[in-house]
Amino acid sequence: QVQLVESGGGLVQAGGSLRLSCAASGRTFSSNAMGWFRQAPGKERESVAVISWSGDYTDYADSVKGRCTISRDNAKNTVYLQMNSLKPEDTAVYYCAAASRYRSLIFGSSSLYDYWGQGTQVTVSS
Repeated sequence: QVQLVESGGGLVQAGGSLRLSCAASGRTFSSNAMGWFRQAPGKERESVAVISWSGDYTDYADSVKGRCTISRDNAKNTVYLQMNSLKPEDTAVYYCAAASRYRSLIFGSSSLYDYWGQGTQVTVSS
């Protein structure tokens, strides 16, 4: 059974940092694009960051550029999202996803991701 399991979410004050992890099991995604998404209450899911299979290509939502860094460790089958200078508007459930048919995807191609985690809650207090 293929699983993506996110961890690292929690409650943090504005200006704080969190590092989200997404560990894959059941198959390797070392040759695939992966991404982070988020969904806040009452809002649609949005793309946060994307990374190519090699890590050479990354891209971010304008709202998090300069504050977040996506990275991956293919040996550990894990993707990370380092979030700094967090704001209350970053509060959301964060999901990681893998695109098993693509080595790289341009930012925003959420419909092309076919494996999704269950999400981890990030709450930023003001």
